Amino acid sequence: MTDFLNRFSLKTKLILLYSVLLILSVGVGNYYSYWDTWQLLIENKTSNIKARSKPIIEQWLTKNELTKPGKNKLSEKNALEIARDLTSRDAVSVVLNKKGIAIANGKRLPAEMAPLPTNHNYFNKAVSGNNEISYLSYTNGKRILTILIPLRPQPDSPKIFGVIQISTSLSDINKLLFQHGTKQFFIAIVTFIIGILSGYWLIGLSLRELQKLSATCHEISKGDFTQKTDVKNRKGEIGQLANSFNLMTDKLKTLFQSQKKFATNAAHELLTPLTGLHGTLEVLLRGAQDDRETANRLSKGMLKEVNHLIRLCEQLLGLSRLENSANLHKKQIALNEFMISFQRKTKFIAHTHFLILKKGPYIKLTVDPDMLEQILFNLLSNAIRYSPPVSDIIIEWKLIPDFVEFHVIDKGDGISGEILPHLFEPFYRGNNRNYSNDKSTGLGLALTKTMIEAHGGNIRIDSKSGQGTTVIFIFPL
Repeated sequence: MTDFLNRFSLKTKLILLYSVLLILSVGVGNYYSYWDTWQLLIENKTSNIKARSKPIIEQWLTKNELTKPGKNKLSEKNALEIARDLTSRDAVSVVLNKKGIAIANGKRLPAEMAPLPTNHNYFNKAVSGNNEISYLSYTNGKRILTILIPLRPQPDSPKIFGVIQISTSLSDINKLLFQHGTKQFFIAIVTFIIGILSGYWLIGLSLRELQKLSATCHEISKGDFTQKTDVKNRKGEIGQLANSFNLMTDKLKTLFQSQKKFATNAAHELLTPLTGLHGTLEVLLRGAQDDRETANRLSKGMLKEVNHLIRLCEQLLGLSRLENSANLHKKQIALNEFMISFQRKTKFIAHTHFLILKKGPYIKLTVDPDMLEQILFNLLSNAIRYSPPVSDIIIEWKLIPDFVEFHVIDKGDGISGEILPHLFEPFYRGNNRNYSNDKSTGLGLALTKTMIEAHGGNIRIDSKSGQGTTVIFIFPL
């Protein structure tokens, strides 16, 4: 079944589903409408016959003194009288005694209905005192309504001395119902046609937006990230999908541009030491290896460039590895003890500065301790590199809701506003004197940011030219 349905388009399946539901709803609605109308007409006809018969029966009982005690007996004469009074062109009356034997029927003319045989199951209910006996039957292909009225001396008397059976044709009701059913059928056909056409139009209109979305996806797959989906109704589900799609496209465009820029910068960073190595090797191959001192100097330069390449590759691999948080090795640490241990390890790199550790509240934090140590080393190295000697560098932490916040504060020259937004971009070094002369790979802050985000935190830098720099990063508790 699934394979069969998968052969059709979404539009075809939606129209088929809509058509089936429309047919079922219209069909079930018409059926119950027809049935309710039928029941109402039968009840009305039954009530009318009983209402019309009641005064005639009461008058007949009084005239024949059947209401008096001891005189509640049916005779052929008085039974024939009431049977004829209750018989008309489309209804025939039969008087039954207590045994269910017909003692009189009211048919006099050939055009009048013939009396129906007695159904003793219903007769027994009527003769036992049930006043609401009526049933339907078929005679010569016609539907007949039969009503049984018990005969009592008085309306509240428990004594029953006979039963009047009135049978009437339902041809008038059948004719009315046929007309009603015909109208319902044509209304259902018109409703179905209009519903299918409007449904086809609405579904096509809705799916047209999806087709636009599909066409846009096709263009984007070719690398054209300028494409946008233009959906008129932004409040519907398709509009929300279009908004999300446009947002995703913007992010993909940004990511693609970042990746392109990253690849360009990476190639440039790799090309610089490789060019140096190439030039040095050419010099050696031209005979410089015969000069021991020159060869030694060139070899040291080559080793330096190779180390630079190794460090660059390691940092690039680190960025790639940290994109998956599953590579973290988290465990719970006591932050105070960890920071004291970190301070002892920094004596060799911070000997030209005063590292001040401002202890915060006692916290137990679940992190990758090696990575947290690397983050702090990277930030401390930057603070040392870009702040004057014998200046203070402060590391502190505090609690904020659901996070612990770290501050690394230096007293350097600060960073200009146009540089701040780009500091976490790979290979970015800025254009002021501090950054343009930097010989690092330009991956330190990018790697630091990736390590922090892998823990579910984030990082920012607050700085102004001439006012020092504060690096703020948070880890979730």
